[in-house]
Amino acid sequence: MLRTGGSAAFRALKQSGALGTDLATGRLAQAVYTSSAAAANGSTKIDAENPFMKYAPYAGLAVAGVAGAAFTQAAMAEEESEHGLHAPQYPWDHTSFFSAFDHAAIRRGHQVYTQVCAACHSVNQLHFRDLIGVAYTEDEVKEMAAEIEVEDGPNDEGEMFFRPGKPSDRMPSPYANEEAARFANGGAYPPDLSLMAKARHDGLNYIFALLLGYREPPAGITVREGLYYNPYFPGGAIAMPKMLVDEGVEYEDGTPATEAQQAKDVTVFLAWAAEPESDERKLMGVKWVFALGLMFVLASYYKRWKWAPLKSRRIVLDTIN
Repeated sequence: MLRTGGSAAFRALKQSGALGTDLATGRLAQAVYTSSAAAANGSTKIDAENPFMKYAPYAGLAVAGVAGAAFTQAAMAEEESEHGLHAPQYPWDHTSFFSAFDHAAIRRGHQVYTQVCAACHSVNQLHFRDLIGVAYTEDEVKEMAAEIEVEDGPNDEGEMFFRPGKPSDRMPSPYANEEAARFANGGAYPPDLSLMAKARHDGLNYIFALLLGYREPPAGITVREGLYYNPYFPGGAIAMPKMLVDEGVEYEDGTPATEAQQAKDVTVFLAWAAEPESDERKLMGVKWVFALGLMFVLASYYKRWKWAPLKSRRIVLDTIN
């Protein structure tokens, strides 16, 4: 067989001293096969001068591994250019089962959204009343809503009219429709941010990395006029310019408004906007787990109390009578 013949040739060359020469040169030998009849019988011999044939399968595997690694690297580079650089993983406090949103961060994030993001992006799924008890008091929300005018109607004369906003109104959109939004932004449409934290893969990390990911394009990459390089955006070129700068907003609670702090707070706000019921759902889940655990303990005790006498009783059979 091939393995047996290779071992014999290897031992012969080792004794003759030829093995050291071949190892020094690093050459892999070619196998010399017998006639077709011998090959059909399954017997293969190796030329005594070429003992390294038994290493040929390993060399093939090494070549295949290198080729596979190169192909994988090329595929990853292509995917990165198409889908954007994968965002790093950040430790968000509210993502664990027994944690809740930082309501102070939600309030600061709403402030960043109002002063920076609301100029182009909407949050159509949110109402002013959703902020009551989460980031603002009821009076603060009423005052905030009254600052806008909402078209309502028709009135008794069948005409539309404008009135001050109420907590039940949706948060205003910066544009009347998609066409107006595209016209104002050079053809790009700023998406609604209500569900952005759920609409993107790894939403929280993606939003945070995107807001802080603006940089100069590397050598060999050109970005056309009107776009900005951001490796975390699919394609690497985004129409939204860098919006966050240090001290770009002034927080009411005195928190230093660094660029990273603003990105963190608005990301937390968008995470809450996508799941306003998250804290209540977690609290309800804890209650249900506790209740089910208690029911399990009671059911186990009742089962043992009910069946223990039956399982431990002694049955005596009187075979004589």
